[in-house]
Order: sequence, then C-alpha cells, then structure tokens
Amino acid sequence: MEMIIEHLLPCRIAYVRQVGPYGPANVQAMNKLKQWANEKQMLTEAAILFGIPQDNPTTTPPEHCRYDAAIVLSEPEHSDDDSIEMGELPGGDYLICKVRHTAEDVQQAWNEIIPHLQNSSYVIDNKPVMERYRWDLLEQHYCEICVPVKKI
Repeated sequence: MEMIIEHLLPCRIAYVRQVGPYGPANVQAMNKLKQWANEKQMLTEAAILFGIPQDNPTTTPPEHCRYDAAIVLSEPEHSDDDSIEMGELPGGDYLICKVRHTAEDVQQAWNEIIPHLQNSSYVIDNKPVMERYRWDLLEQHYCEICVPVKKI
C-alpha cells in the first residue's frame, strides 16, 4: 500500500452533515452533496470530495456520531439549501494511504497504518481522519485515507 506524507492546504468546503450511526446514512449524505454539486456544475474531473467522520465511534454514542460529506470549493459559493453548510478544512500534514474503496481494504489499511506510524517520526494529530475522493482514483475504485499527523 502506498503511504506518503502530504501537506494539505487549508480550503473552503461545502458539506452535508449526517448525525447518527456511521454506515448507510453516510452514503446518503454523500449522494445529497453530489446532487447539489452536480446542479452547480462542480462535479468535474478536478473535483475533490472528502468523507469526514467527526467522532470516534468507540467513545461517542452512535446517535451522536457526526459525518460530513464535503466538496472543496474553488471559488466562493453560497447555498439556499439549508442542508448544505459552508466551512473550512484547516489543512496540515497527513499520512496519505491509497486503498481500494472497499470495507475490507480500508480495514486492512488500518492494520498497516498504525504500525507504520509507530515506526516513523510522526504521531496521529488531534484532527479527524478523512477519506479523499479524486476523479482519477475513483475511476479505478480507489480512495485515499488521510490521517492527520505531526512530528514527534
């Protein structure tokens, strides 16, 4: 599995927040975001989408878990749809792991990420882990797990 450190720049995003157990409802949030972005002609080959689980499901009750389906905005955007929120990703250093977009491969990635970090000069930073979706990777059924890190 490919693993590299990448510095992500801060960026403006539009997002749909889903509150409740992680799972199928996350897909619904992403589909709602994609529909909105498609209407705004934002779903191009340059589009970057993120899936951002905001809470740790092992320490947060399922009914309180927050998941944001987000798209990076290339120019200022406004929405008259109350379900579309605007925000900013702060950026920073991330361990980027390219994986096949299946539950099994994402789980296997986590089995490799933790040991990899334990043998590096980085530790996980206190920001949400994200899944990044770019057109070129999606066409090949891949996504990227973005783990926030900081130097020890």
